[in-house]
Amino acid sequence: MVYLEDKDSLVKKGITQLLEIKDADIRMLSLHQCRHAIDNAIHIGGAFSATIPMVSLFYGGIIDIDVENPTSIQQDQFVLSKGHAVATLASIYSDLGYFDKKILENSRSIESILNGHPGPLLPGVHLATGPMGQGMGVAQGMAIAGQNSQKFDVFAITGDGELQEGPIWEAVMYAGAQKLENLCVMVDNNGGQLDSVSRLHYPYHGLGASFASFGWRVVEVDATRYHAVYDALHSFKYGARDGRPTAIICKSTKGHGGFSDQMNNHKAKIDDAILDQETALHKKARKEREAYFCDFFNALGQEDGYDEIQTTIQKHAASMGLELTGGKKIKEVKSKPSKVKTKKAPKRDKKITYDSSALPALEKGSSHAAHKVIESAMKVFAKDSRVFSVDSDLASTSGLQAGIGFVDKARAHNAGVAEANMMLIGEALGILGSNVWVSTFCPFFDWKVLRRIAVGHQERLEIIEEKGWLSEGHGLDYTMLATAADLETQSNGATHMGNDDVLVMNETAHVKIINVSCPQQLLGIMKWIMEGNKGIIYLRILRAPSDVLYDTDFMFEFGKSYTIEQKKKIDAYIVSSGRGVSEAVEASKLLEKEGLGVEVIDMPSIDSDAIQTLYESGKPVFIAEQNNGFIWTHFRRVLFSTRVTIDTANLYPINLSKNGEINYVHSGTYPQLAAHFGLDAASLSKTISKTLK
Repeated sequence: MVYLEDKDSLVKKGITQLLEIKDADIRMLSLHQCRHAIDNAIHIGGAFSATIPMVSLFYGGIIDIDVENPTSIQQDQFVLSKGHAVATLASIYSDLGYFDKKILENSRSIESILNGHPGPLLPGVHLATGPMGQGMGVAQGMAIAGQNSQKFDVFAITGDGELQEGPIWEAVMYAGAQKLENLCVMVDNNGGQLDSVSRLHYPYHGLGASFASFGWRVVEVDATRYHAVYDALHSFKYGARDGRPTAIICKSTKGHGGFSDQMNNHKAKIDDAILDQETALHKKARKEREAYFCDFFNALGQEDGYDEIQTTIQKHAASMGLELTGGKKIKEVKSKPSKVKTKKAPKRDKKITYDSSALPALEKGSSHAAHKVIESAMKVFAKDSRVFSVDSDLASTSGLQAGIGFVDKARAHNAGVAEANMMLIGEALGILGSNVWVSTFCPFFDWKVLRRIAVGHQERLEIIEEKGWLSEGHGLDYTMLATAADLETQSNGATHMGNDDVLVMNETAHVKIINVSCPQQLLGIMKWIMEGNKGIIYLRILRAPSDVLYDTDFMFEFGKSYTIEQKKKIDAYIVSSGRGVSEAVEASKLLEKEGLGVEVIDMPSIDSDAIQTLYESGKPVFIAEQNNGFIWTHFRRVLFSTRVTIDTANLYPINLSKNGEINYVHSGTYPQLAAHFGLDAASLSKTISKTLK
């Protein structure tokens, strides 16, 4: 047999035939998962339509990964943005050796680390996905890192239903503008979604053109054929690049590759009879593909000068976990049993190194704007290359971009008016081990994005605690710098006012809330965060300049409150945070003139011990807050968790709620608003004086 193709074409033909054989192995593993799942169900439609793109990526010699060390940043990164295809991911990862194939059984159960959607419980998986439209933004953030110190490529798989989510297009715009040529997104264009598996709720008119309009290189392929997908991926990985990220539109159908129409569903509970039938057909298909490949391979051996091609194909088969048996004339393509290769990730040192003597000196009584303190401090902290920031068109209120950008503008990003994308970029950088700061106005953080980030962070902490594949230092160091807290937004109006954000964040697991009262405290908090391993922080700062209340030796400790000035005689306490502390200090001075001793407790983070001590003192406690009652909420929570009953006679909440009802706040100057709600020094002193007398 005389071949007319060149040698490279013959190698590609051999590889794609091997991919078709591997395809059957992976699909049978996915069916095995369904058979042994706690609910005998699987997201089969999206898992099967994503199989050809994912098998091409992981077995085609495209993605460069280190299975032994999945957290190393000296390798390509993968994000399964369409988390519904977790079955395919798990099948491939078990076959590659990230974990034992036994994990594929009993999935979705409380005992299993293989959930209905992927997350860091599963070795080799870096983030939790499932909520639509978010994984691609994280992939984009990884690509940003991949263009910096360590050069690597990033691959993501999205679904076309997922492209109906807005954050996807925030990422598409930003990635194009940033010329992330190391980013390849594969769109599983299977034309269906949950409520309608045969069509999208609304069609895309020129999906590829939409990507191209934002500066992407677009390749549209028939994703029911391996050679088409493989060629597109090969072109991205080994072809010339021109500054554009790549979108490969993989045209397919939901459940493609399955034989029964049961495979065309979004999620299906499949009985054993159908699973037996489907598995038998995949075994038969594998045998046919195997025979076709053997004929092709053996024919190469009959041609002079084709030994090198055979050797190359044989090496590639070995890299896929396939063994060509039978000597010079092969008769079989066996699947070699996989072994677990992933090792425990080495400990990450998250402590940021810096010259403390270079930090700004803030004298007690002097006045400073928070964003200027942050800018000055970040010029020092950012000399450590692990410090990154992402603003969302509000860099002038945070100081992050000015500070970090002064050292290295490649680590100071601005996502524009795209808060969700800002948070996703930040998550990506945090996953890779950086100390990340993201910032916007208090009410503008995206709760849906934050919740998924927090889920992934929890999974990381669980695995670290259980001494699994992750080790100390592999949690996130992720600070949300929330500007214009409480009444600081002033005349911008209710939509921009940070009065209820803190209560919303309060109900999100694993978020540590800190309210800053003065510049010195802010600097102390920043130093505390730079120690590393602090998790997800929601840090609320002031907008206007404020006086320094603490000495230069101030040290911040989370969960601790601070007495501003101790009183010899104590008639009452004021508990506050943020700008309210300065008002409380002035109110205390006014009350002192009346012969009343009122001690001010600054509670930047909730101090449960202090709450109980204050309650047990028997003295009146005034909880004065320029929000809807964050500290007051915790007073009730702490006291009810330790007592059968509580006496509220000496507890006086003063906040922005009216008659216990949460409200939004209208525009006004700070003095107007503080006075209106009885939270300025004069109003506080009158209220306390009247109560005590």
